[in-house]
Amino acid sequence: MHKNNLLTKSVRLALIGGMTATVLNAPFTFAAEEDGAKVERIAVTGSRIKRADMETASPVSVIDASAIISSGAISVDEVLQKMTSAGGAMTNAGINNGSGGNTRINLRGLGTNRTLVLVNGRRMIASGTGAASSVDLNTIPVSMIQRVEVLKDGASAIYGTDAIAGVVNVILKRDFEGFEVNVQTGISAEGDADESSIDMTLGNTFDKGNIVVSAQYTKRGEASQADRGFSDCPVTETKPDANGNISLYCGGSGYAQGGHVWGDNNFGIVGSGPNGAYAIGDKGHYGEYVDDGKGKPKFKYFDGMSEADLSGRGGTYHDYVTANDAYNYAKDSYLFTPMERLNLTLAGTYELTENTRFFTEAMYSKRWSNQQMAPQPIWNNDAWVYNPISAGGWMTDDLLPWVQPGEELAYGRRMVESGTRDFNQVVDTIRIVVGVEGEFENGWSWDASYNKGRNDSVDTLANLHNLGSINAAVLEGTFDPFLQSSWQGESIAPFIYTEVNSGGSELDIVAATLSGDIVELPAGMMGFAAGYENRKEAAKFTPDSLTAQGLANDPRVEPTSGDFSVNEVYAELAIPLLSNIPLVQQLDLSAAMRYFDYSTFGDDTTWKLGLTWRVYDDLMLRGGLSTAFRAPTVDELYGGKSPSFEQIVHPATEQDQAEVTVGGNPLLTPEEADITTVGLVYSPSFVEGLSMTVDYYDIEISNTITSVDNNYIANKCMDATGSLINTGTALCQSSHIQIDNSGRIKFDNGLQNIGATNTSGYDINVAYAFDALGLDWKVGWDTSILSNYEEFDPDGNPVDYRGYVTGGAGAYAKLKSNINLTATADDWSFTYEARYIDGMDSFACIGKESSCYAPSVSSVVYHDLSGSYDLTNNIRLSGGINNLFDKEPPYYTGNNDSNTDPYTYDVLGRYFFVRASMKF
Repeated sequence: MHKNNLLTKSVRLALIGGMTATVLNAPFTFAAEEDGAKVERIAVTGSRIKRADMETASPVSVIDASAIISSGAISVDEVLQKMTSAGGAMTNAGINNGSGGNTRINLRGLGTNRTLVLVNGRRMIASGTGAASSVDLNTIPVSMIQRVEVLKDGASAIYGTDAIAGVVNVILKRDFEGFEVNVQTGISAEGDADESSIDMTLGNTFDKGNIVVSAQYTKRGEASQADRGFSDCPVTETKPDANGNISLYCGGSGYAQGGHVWGDNNFGIVGSGPNGAYAIGDKGHYGEYVDDGKGKPKFKYFDGMSEADLSGRGGTYHDYVTANDAYNYAKDSYLFTPMERLNLTLAGTYELTENTRFFTEAMYSKRWSNQQMAPQPIWNNDAWVYNPISAGGWMTDDLLPWVQPGEELAYGRRMVESGTRDFNQVVDTIRIVVGVEGEFENGWSWDASYNKGRNDSVDTLANLHNLGSINAAVLEGTFDPFLQSSWQGESIAPFIYTEVNSGGSELDIVAATLSGDIVELPAGMMGFAAGYENRKEAAKFTPDSLTAQGLANDPRVEPTSGDFSVNEVYAELAIPLLSNIPLVQQLDLSAAMRYFDYSTFGDDTTWKLGLTWRVYDDLMLRGGLSTAFRAPTVDELYGGKSPSFEQIVHPATEQDQAEVTVGGNPLLTPEEADITTVGLVYSPSFVEGLSMTVDYYDIEISNTITSVDNNYIANKCMDATGSLINTGTALCQSSHIQIDNSGRIKFDNGLQNIGATNTSGYDINVAYAFDALGLDWKVGWDTSILSNYEEFDPDGNPVDYRGYVTGGAGAYAKLKSNINLTATADDWSFTYEARYIDGMDSFACIGKESSCYAPSVSSVVYHDLSGSYDLTNNIRLSGGINNLFDKEPPYYTGNNDSNTDPYTYDVLGRYFFVRASMKF
């Protein structure tokens, strides 16, 4: 009778825990005779063996449909990214620069590519723009979600590659009966970022099976950085004064409206040293080279002389002053990005024989998304020689007397006259699963399936400029870049173009599984599961022809194309060791192993061991040891090199962005991980409805595929004067760091197998259900404590991220905690939730805190309210307020965008939503 009692208790706790529950119902069940009674057998995420006890050696959390609805989320990422175990950089609607309209989940902050996303226990197609390598959560319709199971443990032995940080398994409605319509709308307190959604679900069960079809349409409006006080301009910090004081002002980009001209301080100097190098005594118009005291040449200006640093803002050239002439690019950028999305879903089963059933799943999504950024900054890669009319040339005299005829000039300009850069994506994703499943007479279950996925995308970028053609026109003498009217109207129109890129990915999986009980042991029945998978993945990205040839303003972008295949076999055992002895009510061992053979790098194995020790009814201890791996994706292997403009803070430049060249590496090898988890589950019988779990995790990844933090490279490889340092290290040698003629730092930061990544911490969960005041109450509390998070650079130096917020890799808070309280009556419910993010230090300020205005951020707490009311048995009204107290995101030095970190903090402020649901 023990297992029947345990099952009853587990089901009750799964129902009361809501978002913070650690036990769950499962998608597919069957009944077996045990002790003369029927015991439900379930498949738990993280295991392929159906079992009666829902608690396994690995921690699993459940987010049910009601928790998603009460949050006001119309995309599943809005809920997943709020989990305390999520962190790092999670792409969402608040990411304007570089998001491509995608949304991702990132468990443990280890990267979206180390979190495996499943739908109904099977892989989801990598989706989004370009050669996608992880799942865009926009492709999963909220209207069809029954629940989401989150395994916070490595599971490569069970599911294969990518399951290092954990697994997100989205369970869709399968046995839905009736017709349901939901309509929802929301808007921020500022009157922007409106969201609307309508979905319809129809289901029917008949003698031999069932079918469910659903359609959901979602439309999201935008918000502008100009419409919030914290983001309406890029905040710039002054250098510390004599008293160490730092102040803030509205800064921006040196690529200024009206143009920015940089003169050549070496004008007129002819190098007399070897190979034309400058030597002591060489003189020119602005200065000369003198002895630096060590026998080496050092440039020194003549008294009262300096080369030009001019702004053309307002149409008249004048000395450039950062506070007045820097371009405020924030006012043109989205704070919250618009999107439209259509999701169509079908799921069905049909009984072929008494013991055999056909099943199918079909999902289609189409997304239209947009981002908007400031007009394009352009610059000349090769200096333009100033040839004014007054000196017998053809260029305007407007630069006189600051510039000398014949002087080579660097030039940058913000193309305000042409309009904002408008990004648009159209993304189609389809996934079809067909298969058969059944049982043999001995009770063993089996299934065979084919999983086909395809993702196609077209993305455009409007109002770009073909600087290759402009430069050719300058050399031909038909385009004067220093004449303001050249950049306007019909003169510039022939050089404006729209970039059109395309991409896609494909997934093909043929799989078969077998599971059942194999032998009765003294402590219980031994279960097993085994299976085979053949998986093929391909991806591609084709850049615009001008971009691919390097003829546009930005550096050349290379195409991506490649594929790989893998054969895998796996086996899993659930072995009962001891039962019903003092201090051991039940002791079970689980073991799994997977063999894989990749076409790209060869074969290997991974394994997992887990132990559950139920001391007595109330207390269970659990632990696990496993190895995991992540094979490099097509994009990581074959991704073409392309430029990315990333935020940095460096004393050698006033530019707040660096030009970073990123790309794939065909020499990459798989990541490997060793994972340890230890925990306990306590459900005291003397407190009805209370469940508590504490789990410790330790993940050690070797051969990590990653790139180094951009600020880290810039500050390790270049000093405050712009001179190269640490040139003997692998990090700095591979970066090829330099400063271009406009003062912008440039370096390479492609993917590498860089040493290791280690992280550890604790997850604490409390779920409590009770009756009081005539109401049903539920309390859930989730807390994650980060004990360690460090990566090692190519030279083996540890880089500690614990307790830091970065300029592009998100945040790694030491403590995150969520608490929710729900009260339910017969016809209404009310929920309060608080989300706490611990204070952090700025990664960009490590070792130089005194030179930063905001070297740290304080803790942040968000408060959300929601409720529902049943008008009739068929109609429910609900609504809520998120970020009740309109908490602004914090400013910190070295921020990512919008003067904060939109990966981590809410940028919209107070938000209202209402929803109407009708069921028949």
